[in-house]
Amino acid sequence: MNTTMKRMAGFLAAIVLLAGCKKKFDEYYERPDSLEPAIYQQLQGKGNFKHLLALIDRSGYKQTLSTAGYWTMFAPNDEAFAKFFQDRGISGVDRIDSTLSQAIVKYLLTYNAFTKETLDDYQSNSTSGWVPNIAFRRRTAYYTGFYDDTLQSGQVVKAIQSNRNGTTNPYVSADNNNKHITYFTDVYMNGNGLSAADYNYFYPNSQFSGFNVLEAKVVTKDIAAENGIIHEIDRVITPLPSIDEYLRGKPEYSEFKKLYDKYMVSFLLNESATNRFKLISGSNSPVYVKAFNSSLAFSLNNENFFRLTDNDAQQNAWSIFVPKNDVLLDYVKRVVLEYYGSFDNAPFLVTDLLNAHMWQSPVWPTKFNTTNNFVGEEARFNAQTDVIDRKILSNGIFYGTSKVQDANVFSTVYSRAYLDPKYSIMLRLLNTDLKFTVSYPQSRFTLFMMPDAVLRAAGYDFNTASNSFTCTTCGSASSETIRQNLLRILNTSVIPGDLSNLSNTSGIAESYNGEYIKWNNNQVISVGTQDNNQTVRVDSSRVTKNGTVYYLNGLLNFTTVNIGTHIIRLGGTSTASDFYYFSQFLNASSVYTSSTGEITGTTAGTSYTVFAPSNAAIMQAVKDGVLPGNTTTGVPNVTASTWSSLQKTQVENFILYHVLAKRTVVPNGKESGAFETLLKNAAGEVVPLTVINQVGTMQVNDVNNRRAQVVVAKSNNLSNRTVIHLIDNYLKF
Repeated sequence: MNTTMKRMAGFLAAIVLLAGCKKKFDEYYERPDSLEPAIYQQLQGKGNFKHLLALIDRSGYKQTLSTAGYWTMFAPNDEAFAKFFQDRGISGVDRIDSTLSQAIVKYLLTYNAFTKETLDDYQSNSTSGWVPNIAFRRRTAYYTGFYDDTLQSGQVVKAIQSNRNGTTNPYVSADNNNKHITYFTDVYMNGNGLSAADYNYFYPNSQFSGFNVLEAKVVTKDIAAENGIIHEIDRVITPLPSIDEYLRGKPEYSEFKKLYDKYMVSFLLNESATNRFKLISGSNSPVYVKAFNSSLAFSLNNENFFRLTDNDAQQNAWSIFVPKNDVLLDYVKRVVLEYYGSFDNAPFLVTDLLNAHMWQSPVWPTKFNTTNNFVGEEARFNAQTDVIDRKILSNGIFYGTSKVQDANVFSTVYSRAYLDPKYSIMLRLLNTDLKFTVSYPQSRFTLFMMPDAVLRAAGYDFNTASNSFTCTTCGSASSETIRQNLLRILNTSVIPGDLSNLSNTSGIAESYNGEYIKWNNNQVISVGTQDNNQTVRVDSSRVTKNGTVYYLNGLLNFTTVNIGTHIIRLGGTSTASDFYYFSQFLNASSVYTSSTGEITGTTAGTSYTVFAPSNAAIMQAVKDGVLPGNTTTGVPNVTASTWSSLQKTQVENFILYHVLAKRTVVPNGKESGAFETLLKNAAGEVVPLTVINQVGTMQVNDVNNRRAQVVVAKSNNLSNRTVIHLIDNYLKF
């Protein structure tokens, strides 16, 4: 009995002890009286969110917003709903069905709780952590899901949007492609050089208050709740379409959309999406992911930006400028397809045309001139006169326009080869070396065209099977040598600066590779055409945004003849040529190899300038004892076998001192200063010349300050990467 009583007493004591512990546990963990109500209850308590609460009830989100969670809710007040009903012609909240109710509620909910102070912070996944003041968007709880779309064949299929860019991996099944909502805070706007003008460009009937959500103004910010933050707004916001969804509903841009649909969109059967759709709907219909080509700047239906980090869409968005049908069709016919006729014949043109209108960043109205598109070009639109439609959408900014983005590849000298199939070989060469140079609109160029027919007649072509340039007239030259030869012709055909008139004029111009060409009344001369006695004439011309294009009846070829040979040719056989005595001394000297035409100290591929003293200047040098000959009459002695060793050295050094090394100069006013020659002194130091260059005149001074004037009328003679001038005095070292 005593044992039983003891056990009972112990049991009762334990009960009392446990009861006391439970009370303390409940007291410790019970909901504090100071804790704010949950979002749903907080809205109830405010008294001016009756319509929103009705939508929450109808959408099935009451439980979610009444319990634990971490949300930011943009909450339209009853006054906002009254305006919404009036604008939509709705008699009251009872007329809003559960589908629209759920869409509105989910789009007003963003993940995680943010006050106005933290809403413009970017939640970076990197080691830098949160980055303040650079975010303007948040991911909402709303997404489109499955929908009906139409294949090119006309078949209607069940589809789902891609949630990544490109076609390699366009769909991640765990990602719902949630839509984003855009807001405007004063901190973000000021930090990015934006103003109320940028906001009102999209929402002219709304006032920028320093905290706006799309067209809505935040009336009361930072209403704390147990499961998040509420920002009261004065407008009802419905889910925004993506760029792809917006285009589907705008027939005025249908021609632009057709280019995507036909050339850039693939519908990819997806097993994961199909299984998911079957679980939701019970249907066995296959589901296709609508994917956009990887060559595009972005996929028009992707809500996630790049998703390189989880939240990169908070601080970035796509932008697109879409021309209306009539202006697009006119531009395509007049410019893009002038020679191809149809995009089917040149689908590569579609990529450049579309990408010219696509930006991987937000293009704000006041930033058109400073925000570059996918191909590195600014938005070439007047925000006031060229934009006829402007929208903030769920994944970017949309501008409908009354003009086409005049892309560099369609409007510069480069375009004349790019848009014409008769210049396919030239285009390959340009793409190898000069595409971005000659398609830069701020730099002026003259381009001499190289037709396929003319190149093939000269033996050149391109073999697509071996992916190499070929030549049937180049002997055993390697493919690389052939390529370099073609590039040399191309570079000679590109002139920095705009030669806008070759008719009834003459002149000399430096080409892109430093070689020179000349022209005279529509005849164009390169050293190669000169050596081959070819007459290359201008057939026609075309003015582009950054220069003039000339269509020739031949190629501006290079030469393999060396400089010395050209000097000998200029000298001729008598003093009838003012180059005669200089050429005779060269021919007799040891610095010249007659079998090759080489001058000692020169190397292939290097630029030079020859200043050849006139016959009279050579005779003066003889009289002065600088060169061998009769010091009384000035008649030169060009018989090397009669020269002393000193005279041989004098002749060699004389010739070398009259050749500028590594530089070609002509009287165009561009290059002046001290330049090295081929001559070196006993210490191995270069002996320089000084060139004073003006347009139409040029003076050369030696180290003794002797002056020689270039005789322009007999100068500018073309040689191998060299120009040969006549001067009226000799240069002394």
